[in-house]
Amino acid sequence: MRNLLMTSAALALLAACSVNSQTTPEPNAETAATTPATEFAVYDAKAFFNTTSYVMTASSGFAFSPDGSKILVSSDETGIFNLYAVNAETGEASQLTTNTDSSFPDGYFPNDERVLFNHDRGGDELNHIFVLDPDGTVTDLTPTEDTKAGFAGWAADGESFFIITNERDARFFDVYEYNADDYSRELIYQNDEGFSPGAISPDGTLIALSKERTSADSDLYLANIETGETTLITEHEGNIAHGIYDFTPDGSKLVYSTNEFGEFTQAWTYDVSTGAKAAEIEADWDVSYVTYTRSGDYQVYGINEDGRTTVTIRDLTTGESFVPDLPAGEIGNVRFNANETRIALMLSRDTSPNNLWVIDIESGETSQLTDAMNPEIDEDMLVDAKVVRYESYDGLEIPGILYVPKQASAETPAPALVYVHGGPGGQSRAGYSATIQHLVNHGYVVFAANNRGSSGYGKTFFHMDDKKHGDVDLQDIVYAEKWLAEQEWVDADKIGIIGGSYGGYMVGAALAFEPEVFKVGINIFGVMNWVRTLDSIPPWWESFREALYDEMGDPATDGERHRAISPLFHAENIKVPLMVIQGANDPRVLKVESDEIVAAVEANDVPVTYVVFDDEGHGFSKKANRIEASNAYVEFLDTYLKSPAPDEAPTED
Repeated sequence: MRNLLMTSAALALLAACSVNSQTTPEPNAETAATTPATEFAVYDAKAFFNTTSYVMTASSGFAFSPDGSKILVSSDETGIFNLYAVNAETGEASQLTTNTDSSFPDGYFPNDERVLFNHDRGGDELNHIFVLDPDGTVTDLTPTEDTKAGFAGWAADGESFFIITNERDARFFDVYEYNADDYSRELIYQNDEGFSPGAISPDGTLIALSKERTSADSDLYLANIETGETTLITEHEGNIAHGIYDFTPDGSKLVYSTNEFGEFTQAWTYDVSTGAKAAEIEADWDVSYVTYTRSGDYQVYGINEDGRTTVTIRDLTTGESFVPDLPAGEIGNVRFNANETRIALMLSRDTSPNNLWVIDIESGETSQLTDAMNPEIDEDMLVDAKVVRYESYDGLEIPGILYVPKQASAETPAPALVYVHGGPGGQSRAGYSATIQHLVNHGYVVFAANNRGSSGYGKTFFHMDDKKHGDVDLQDIVYAEKWLAEQEWVDADKIGIIGGSYGGYMVGAALAFEPEVFKVGINIFGVMNWVRTLDSIPPWWESFREALYDEMGDPATDGERHRAISPLFHAENIKVPLMVIQGANDPRVLKVESDEIVAAVEANDVPVTYVVFDDEGHGFSKKANRIEASNAYVEFLDTYLKSPAPDEAPTED
């Protein structure tokens, strides 16, 4: 719940640096330059973003066509995410849609080659669900105005599927069952109590629901569609967070998450007939997800291990587990074909974006179907990342992810950026980021600090910033700057801060409340006025409004604190150059937030660069906009951080 301000598009744009398993850097070896500057290639943003991004179907959809010959993906090859069918043998891709708004797949129909997909309009987050017929006909299954909808999976017999939509009441999501032949539908669950619908049992008779009481405490319920009864299944005392993974394929058990038994989230099962609970997956890190194949023969689960997801595939018929034999990297989006003889998945590395692979289960043969990296880029010019940990103001150990340019050394120290993730409660994680690699390639150290309040490091760490935003979390970011300044390959006089969404707020907070620390700031659609933001949240956040207020504070009683931590009301303190990036259609952080901070800082006679994308929301899905934004970051930093002109350089009070 606490990753409130970040959409999938924003997270894709701002995905943090990749990591290795080390916890401390080698200052004069791997983290220092090994390639002379004269031999180092520098690329513009277009080169980085002319890599191709691929997105596979949701876990509840079918990535393979019914005959297994094709795999459904979304790709931004043309600049906008559209649907493609990739030949599972040759990798040849056929474009299926030519939409002007980025479109993402929900999967093939199980018995024919119709496709379910979704898109919003210009980033407004009001996604509709569509059917694409093989002849190119497109049908909007959720055509009402101001509606947000989501695909919720297929019934086991393949004769119907489920969609959640807030068309009846903008605050709450109801569940509809659609006939796969004629798209007629039936309202099977009317949500009048503010639940969040999760998994639906394969026979469509049970719906798992979650209810957040506070940011640390939540419950799960089962709604019986046939009887109309809703039953609490996680009765407990104290603060325990629960979540929904999936039903087992036979519908006998619900697999759910709980942090009841330690710092980290475990996977447990609830027997729907007896009510018995049992541990399913326990680890020293959070269990991120659990899915099953249609037959129930295979289980796939991921563990968030220090910012990188490790994946295990378990053969439930033998009890044996295996990890695909692939090049080193991060595996994601594991999907099986209909007869469960082949697996499709995505594989990324620190220096390479997601590529689509296929594995033959019996032979173990692997095939890479795509080559996403722009051939203009020499991958050897890109940089791996390392996990580092540093002490904050109170001695608390803070994890972070570090990229050091090849050009940086004790002899040629580099300017640096503290990167702050979105959320609150997000996490800078492993994976290729064109934005970050572009910054590093242009000579900037990037240090993504996972300040207290970040997810992935235990529930105690996760809640350390509750109602202390702009205070303890900000000090963690300030101490990230102090750590950077101590490294011999960093120019201690040239350290800035960059972040998106909640990270953008932290940029504003750092410049307003710790004005002597950073030399520049880049605010990417960040909250500048918490009073307004908490009063204007989208209506579909109603189900967790109470939990949001528990974490951030209720505007009715905490208005003064919200005003005190809002950069807008302290903008007179901002004395260093500021860049602001904003999507005009953003429903989470309204454009007026950026308009006002730009005007306030300009009134200080401080240089401000303001970039607005009229066709984007909370995150930039169009390749041309991502290129423009990334080039703007580097131009701004080159001007005001790396080598500012004397008349534009920041001045001290």
